[in-house]
Amino acid sequence: MRTFYGDFIKGIWRENPVFVILLGMCPALAVTTKAIFGLSMGCAVIFVLTSSSLIVSLFRKFIPTQVRIATYTMIIATFVTIADYFLKARFPAISKALGPYVPLIVVNCIILGRAEAFASKHTPVRAVCDALGMGLGFTLALVILASVRELFGSGSIFGVQLLGAWHRPWVIMILPAGAFITLGLLVGIFNLFKRKG
Repeated sequence: MRTFYGDFIKGIWRENPVFVILLGMCPALAVTTKAIFGLSMGCAVIFVLTSSSLIVSLFRKFIPTQVRIATYTMIIATFVTIADYFLKARFPAISKALGPYVPLIVVNCIILGRAEAFASKHTPVRAVCDALGMGLGFTLALVILASVRELFGSGSIFGVQLLGAWHRPWVIMILPAGAFITLGLLVGIFNLFKRKG
């Protein structure tokens, strides 16, 4: 039980994909202008990562070494297509706002890396625990990054106005430069707390 918990919790704190390992930077920087976009992208990644890790782990002994990366990519692409069509059908506005970044989950280093480094070497239960932890860590990072940008950029979080009329929006926070500045500060703060803990 401790192993399953360890597999899960490491992705949230010790090996957080965004704040520690620095993977998945394209969506982390591109879709985090609003908290809802960060949450949506994170949920899509959790679904794809968990589903693909489960399948890779289940069939790990049957996938030839020579074609493992191509096989992993096909498995991941299948679940990305499902996530992409689901968002287009149920949440068209969010799908349009996320643009090409949902289809690009196929080549996201987190997902392919977890398939190669973990799911292909461990049991399905451990692979799912690892995937859920990594996915949740990625989602939390995106939501935190997006919330900071949205708060200072428009005075709201998840569309709920938190800062009054006195707040003058920081335009830089909704621009790419704001993403880089915010990410850099959050990585520094995260690592400061991690070092103390």
